[in-house]
Amino acid sequence: MQYQRDEHRIHLIVYHLIWCPKRRKAILGGAIAQDCERIIREKCQEKKWEILELALQLDHIHLFVRVDPSTSAAEVVKECKGITSYHLRKKYEVLRRLPSLWNRAYFASTAGNVSATTIAKYVEAQKGK
Repeated sequence: MQYQRDEHRIHLIVYHLIWCPKRRKAILGGAIAQDCERIIREKCQEKKWEILELALQLDHIHLFVRVDPSTSAAEVVKECKGITSYHLRKKYEVLRRLPSLWNRAYFASTAGNVSATTIAKYVEAQKGK
C-alpha cells in the first residue's frame, strides 16, 4: 500500500471496523445484505473513502477502509450505520421491529503496511463463512 500525498500531508490511514445489528440478530442476508453493501459502498464513494475489503456476515459487518487524516474511525462508523439504518428500515418492515438497527458498540483498529495484507486476507476469509 502506498502513502497518499496531498498539498501538505503524506499519509496512510487505514481502519478495520466491525459492527453488529442490535442484539446480534442474524438479519444481514439476501436482499438486505445486498442493499446494505450497496449503501455502504455509495457512502464511501461519496466521502472519497477507499474500501479495501467489505464483508457482510449474517450478524456483523467487516469494513477495511482507507481514509484521509481528518476522518476518524468513529465518523466512518457513524456515517455507515446512519445511512444504512435509515434506508434499510424504510425499505424492510422486519427491521422496523427492532428498537434500532445497529448496536451502539463497534470495533476499530488501525492498520499500516505491515498488517494491511493480513487484515485483508482475514476479511476475505470471512466472506466464505
